Amino acid sequence: MIASRLLALACMAGILSLGPAAFAAETSFRDRASTAETVSAENVASDVKAELAVGKDVAARILGRYRLFENEVLTNYVNLVGQAVAAHADRPELTYHFAILDTDSINAYAAPGGYIFVTRGALFNMQDEAELAAVLAHEVAHVTRKHIVKELRIKGTEENSAQSALTRVLGATGDPTRVAFAQAVDQAVSMLFESGIKQEDELEADRVGTLILANTGYDATALRGYVARLQKLQGESMKMMHATHPPFDKRLAQMDELIAAEKIGATAAPRAKKRFASRVN
Repeated sequence: MIASRLLALACMAGILSLGPAAFAAETSFRDRASTAETVSAENVASDVKAELAVGKDVAARILGRYRLFENEVLTNYVNLVGQAVAAHADRPELTYHFAILDTDSINAYAAPGGYIFVTRGALFNMQDEAELAAVLAHEVAHVTRKHIVKELRIKGTEENSAQSALTRVLGATGDPTRVAFAQAVDQAVSMLFESGIKQEDELEADRVGTLILANTGYDATALRGYVARLQKLQGESMKMMHATHPPFDKRLAQMDELIAAEKIGATAAPRAKKRFASRVN
């Protein structure tokens, strides 16, 4: 236990040393990755409470499908990388949680409110820490842009905003409320495992995730490289990825445009390959 904590602290020091200074010249990355929403503190508190309530139930459903990968050192490592990435995204009102799912399936999932999972299959197909950070940044982007929450359809409410409807349902009582809440959770789970998040939202998560990655100080071409490598994989482990994500060619074309427009990769940035290998291999 003590050894694993010391390892985690040493790893944290290395990860945090990347920092935004590595991309100090790219001061506009954070602005472009931000939602720039203006809302009252009271509305933020109530909306976050509703989002967390759904997110916790969705996370529980994910863990009902896949068990956690029980490796304390590796889980701590993924959490440290995830927290470094999340610190350079917006929505500071959220506390992010990261975990590894024990499945060969290559995928990652983001539940509303900041519950993020990466599969063992995805992790062991990565080549370095920058790719891990890239995948987690993509999932963080789903949370910051509220991709799932905005698509929920709450029966029995008249609000135009799904977030407002969800907040209203959470503040009500009675059987209809419980049914509406359960239906919202069902919808979210269906998006993750069946219908997929909207293609335009997945593409936005690639774009925002790449910018978050650059702002964190990693090589921001890492997401593009990881997706390109997945494109070459076939088999059962890729079945869910193919079913719930846009075509790889479309994703890669968009990232190529972004990389060219933002001159990402013009200067060297950390990949942390050795540190990743010491934890994952």
